[in-house]
Amino acid sequence: MGNFLKRKKNRRKFLKKTVALSTAAAASLIIPKKSIAKKKYNWKMVTTWPKNFPGLGSAAETFAKMVNECSGGKMNITVFGAGEIVPAFEAMDAVSSGAIEMGHGGPYYWKGKVTAAQYLSAIPFGLTPQEQNSWFEKGGGQKIADEIYKKMGCKFFVCGNTGPQMGGWYNKEIKKIEDYQGLKMRAPGLGGEVIKAAGGTVVNIHGGELLTSIQSGAIDALEWVGPYNDLAFGIYKAAKYYYYPGWHEPAAILDCFINLKKWNSLPEDLKKIISLSAKAATQQMTNEMIAGNNVALETLVKKHKVKIKPFPDEVLKKLAILSEKVLNKLSSSDVLSKKVYKSIIKFRNASIKRSENQKKFLETRYKYVKYK
Repeated sequence: MGNFLKRKKNRRKFLKKTVALSTAAAASLIIPKKSIAKKKYNWKMVTTWPKNFPGLGSAAETFAKMVNECSGGKMNITVFGAGEIVPAFEAMDAVSSGAIEMGHGGPYYWKGKVTAAQYLSAIPFGLTPQEQNSWFEKGGGQKIADEIYKKMGCKFFVCGNTGPQMGGWYNKEIKKIEDYQGLKMRAPGLGGEVIKAAGGTVVNIHGGELLTSIQSGAIDALEWVGPYNDLAFGIYKAAKYYYYPGWHEPAAILDCFINLKKWNSLPEDLKKIISLSAKAATQQMTNEMIAGNNVALETLVKKHKVKIKPFPDEVLKKLAILSEKVLNKLSSSDVLSKKVYKSIIKFRNASIKRSENQKKFLETRYKYVKYK
């Protein structure tokens, strides 16, 4: 009798557990998804910039903050500056391998992996910031960029735009194209290829080494971005002349690259948040750069007595001709390079016709509006 009662009691417990489990299973089918605990994504982003560096570094921070806030904490991105986890130029390797989820840098840094990537940053005598952003969104640029970055195992997003750049810092005057002969210059990307064709020696170093390199004489000249960033690095302490315009990079976009497997594993809402945050961060960076350049240029001229010089027209003319030759030759080396270059040139040619209006306005404003 005792054993019978014990078995009956155990059976009642079993039935209660079964009912509880069945009820929980049924509830999981009818309770709205938003009331069920959401999966959280804690990702790392490695960058090619010093931590929180104005403009370039802050674009990554802005993007991460937007994603974190807009996702309601569902995704948390922690940003690491160059060297904190991996060296600057190893960011792509870390993300491609899946060791790190995402990175932030400049497409021309990855030309050693996929040659066509460098065209995405900028081309000499190419697109303005507005034209560049428009080409990516409306001119087919995003589709081509995804095709290029897929070869590196990544998803691509524009995540920052430098705005109009300067022509660089030099320790000797550039009066004629021959002055590039033997010049040692930090000039990445396609602009660097043109400098090589003009007789210069190109050295590719990251931002943290710029000042020490020109101070030591390891390089004779360098281009970085513009007054806002150049002032922050103190390049004026070691270079005599600051040239314009930035023919080599009329603007340059920054990239957010995400491990493709990690990207594909994300739910659609987070994919949308990342996409929109990248666009917002791009616009915010451009705004920051233009406003920062305005103030920094005045500081460089008035406080630090920097000599700002325009490239002579004859030098610009020869550089433009040389650029066309170099880019036509380089882009014919592989299918993807030819595809991206052809697309950019088509967009640029249409933009040149349209920009006559803007050109005339800027000339008029410069001539007739009083300013100090």
